Amino acid sequence: MVQQFQQVIGSAAELRAVVGTPHAMAVDKAITEIDEHCRAFIAQSPFVLLGTSDASGRCDVSPKGDAPGFVRVLDAHTLAIPDRPGNRRADSFSNILANPHAGLLFMVPGTDETLRVEGEARIVADPELLESMAVNGHAPKLALVIDVKSAFLHCAKCIRRSELWETETWVSRDEVPSAGEMIRAAVGVETPAEEIQAGYDTSVKKLY
Repeated sequence: MVQQFQQVIGSAAELRAVVGTPHAMAVDKAITEIDEHCRAFIAQSPFVLLGTSDASGRCDVSPKGDAPGFVRVLDAHTLAIPDRPGNRRADSFSNILANPHAGLLFMVPGTDETLRVEGEARIVADPELLESMAVNGHAPKLALVIDVKSAFLHCAKCIRRSELWETETWVSRDEVPSAGEMIRAAVGVETPAEEIQAGYDTSVKKLY
């Protein structure tokens, strides 16, 4: 069932009437390459969110993480993200085959600003690139290469409002549903959540 609302924004004019016009600096700060400052930010980032969509516009956001600097800056217009072992759903890759446009949000723990990058993605399997991204002797089987179209620093307000890095605001792990509980409910099996959780914990230990 789709929720019904009385006041739905349906045009750019209506939107601007509510949110106003951005400051010129907020618009002009977007650049078309990875400059020295973006490069330095990416070098310290162990975590990036990858946004993609399929041909129909259905969207997906996938987290990617590894040691700081795992996303490689190949040149001022090109980034490479190694594909580390995961659940093999390949949602992002499937989307990119249909629609190459992709968005990235880089985060650095303890830093309130984030770096937004947008471009067009390709799935590559060049051995030389993959071997250069090996960790503990394990090279990725694929890499996602982004041809950068824009990049800019996102302001700190959302991170500060969320108090994301303030450890005293963090909830106990017991207050969040476990992976075992969520998987059991989603799949609809009779297997105890604890048994599913044990299998899950074993699987996520294999990082590379």
